[in-house]
Amino acid sequence: MAEPRFLVVRNDEEQYSIWSADRDLPAGWHDAGFAGTREECLAHVDTVWTDMRPRSVREAHS
Repeated sequence: MAEPRFLVVRNDEEQYSIWSADRDLPAGWHDAGFAGTREECLAHVDTVWTDMRPRSVREAHS
């Protein structure tokens, strides 16, 4: 049996999550261009999401 596939998704505040590849994305979330196993997607999120603050908070404190 094939391992489930996931997508890395991102919202407008540049917050990341993973989502099952066989489900429609929830409102407000967009494909961030990476797919793989759950572990691969979580590792990718760890690499790209270096500042956990929402975009609006980061911009307000720039």
